Amino acid sequence: MKIWTSEHIFNHPWETVTKAAMQKYPNPMNPSVFGVDVLDRCVDTQGRLHSHRLLSTEWGLPSIVKALIGATRTRTYVQEHSVVDPEEKTFELKSTNITGTNLVSVDERLTYRPHPHDPEKTILTQEALITVKGVSLSSYLEGVMATSISANAGKGREAMEWVIRRLNTEIEELAATARGTIRAPMAAAVTEK
Repeated sequence: MKIWTSEHIFNHPWETVTKAAMQKYPNPMNPSVFGVDVLDRCVDTQGRLHSHRLLSTEWGLPSIVKALIGATRTRTYVQEHSVVDPEEKTFELKSTNITGTNLVSVDERLTYRPHPHDPEKTILTQEALITVKGVSLSSYLEGVMATSISANAGKGREAMEWVIRRLNTEIEELAATARGTIRAPMAAAVTEK
């Protein structure tokens, strides 16, 4: 078993980062995730949003893994459970693979919270528990997978920034459209006088 942890600070408020996290896939930084299906979503009596999603992924495999399982690519499915608590300003996400669990399991937990000293920043804490089963080189493979998870976490942070930029652009375009829509009738009213 290998445990990997990481912490990152986004220079955006919690609300912005949470919206981006919910819309993170698909993205050009991590094309391995090609599908996201919402299986269940509800708001509980305390106003927390609970989501259960299925992520469809396809990964290239390291050469040692290819040799062990005899495949060059593998399609895997990951289930993700998340809770957004707008009152406490927490977003906790837990995911685990549901494919290939007889060979490997990866349990990941992400928590987004406002920075305690700067509400314009958000802290992401990530943790992954990696277990490779039934292979004499399991410790080595767990290390290889931890390195891969670390690299993908970097891509994930890049993807979050990409989504935030995209959301900000959409807001700016909507605002510009709204301003133009308001100005057109006003301009017409002025010329009619």
